Amino acid sequence: MRADHGPGAEGRVGRPWRKWWVLTVALLFIGTGCVVLGLRHDQHPLAGPVKTQRVAKASGTKSPIAPVKANAIPLIAQRSTPTELQIPAIGLAVSLSTLGLNSDGTVQVPTDIQQPGWFRLGPSPGQIGSAVILGHVDSYQGPAVFFKLRSLVAGDLITVNLADGNTAEFKVTSVAMYLKTNFPDQAVYGSRGVSALQLVTCAGAFDTQTGHYLSNIVVYSSLVALVPKANPPS
Repeated sequence: MRADHGPGAEGRVGRPWRKWWVLTVALLFIGTGCVVLGLRHDQHPLAGPVKTQRVAKASGTKSPIAPVKANAIPLIAQRSTPTELQIPAIGLAVSLSTLGLNSDGTVQVPTDIQQPGWFRLGPSPGQIGSAVILGHVDSYQGPAVFFKLRSLVAGDLITVNLADGNTAEFKVTSVAMYLKTNFPDQAVYGSRGVSALQLVTCAGAFDTQTGHYLSNIVVYSSLVALVPKANPPS
């Protein structure tokens, strides 16, 4: 940027003052530009749609120390496959399968209607980021494993047993329903800098022509404790 002045206004004696004044203004512009660029550099805008590569890379991130409860000690969560899901409010205790991506890039769904699955390309429960578990709501055979998921409310407890023997405990923060055409991928699968767990199933109106529900129920929950495995008595 350049500041223009009237020609010959300073005369012969005023030229040094003009030189210093122009230099001062230039330094101010440079300094201001550096501050603006620095602020922009420090901003962390939300990422776009979650990509498989991005999720997989973030999945190994360690969690910070979790909150402490009466029968737990602080732990740093390591990546560990979840093996069992328990939701006392709906009387659910079930083993977990693992899920990946279909050839078209969509998330796989469980093959067993009575067994939910953990999306293995994201973090495991207890790590920083959004762990996601998906399950069916029903079938022509009757209610499926997540049939009662919609009845959960804020404060309900969700526990996930991990293969390393530890248990991640979460509390429900909210329950929402979305049309599948407006599913919030980033909110469900994206990391928000905390340890979260989302449970997903189908809901809403049923399309008899396609054989699919038009909406999804998402249960959002956040980590409240990491309970270590019990040591055998010596």
